[in-house]
Amino acid sequence: MTLQNRVDPWGVLHATPERGTMMGNRGGKFHRPDQTLGKRRWASTHWICCDMHYKNMKHEAMGQGYTSLFFLDEVTALSAGHRPCFFCRRKDAKEFLGDGRVGEFDKQLHTERLSPRSVGKYVEGAMVEYQGHAYAVKNQNLLRWSFAGYTFAIPRVEMVSAITLTPPSIIAILKNGYKPRWHESAYQWD
Repeated sequence: MTLQNRVDPWGVLHATPERGTMMGNRGGKFHRPDQTLGKRRWASTHWICCDMHYKNMKHEAMGQGYTSLFFLDEVTALSAGHRPCFFCRRKDAKEFLGDGRVGEFDKQLHTERLSPRSVGKYVEGAMVEYQGHAYAVKNQNLLRWSFAGYTFAIPRVEMVSAITLTPPSIIAILKNGYKPRWHESAYQWD
């Protein structure tokens, strides 16, 4: 059975066979005993993005402790409002947050997750919505997102305006130079 724990750039959870390259959670367990979801989509404001494999640790995807989520890549996780994990990705998390306090950041980010998205600027590593599809900003291109990878590129200049999916707090961090991890399919247009 494919579980409903694959995350798209809008932060919506789907049941699809593609698992992506990264995993994470939304602060704990929010699935039911039969590994299905009710109305809840998070357990706390601490939404994280983790390494898929860390020190050979194993866990059940929808087990006792938390609801595991899967992302195509970190660009997708950031768009959905997840930040690097301080346990398995400590170096990345420190680079991402800088001198900021994680509790304050998570609270601000959660407010942004629940707010309407707006038209914004294109920032390297951010996601935008254009004509109902998600595109990741990479170099001079916008890469069309899918659960299996990036499927094609269009030049940035072709898109006049788009809705920014990546939350503003994360956009600010990307502007300051944080480099998220990309799915291998994103490099075919470099």
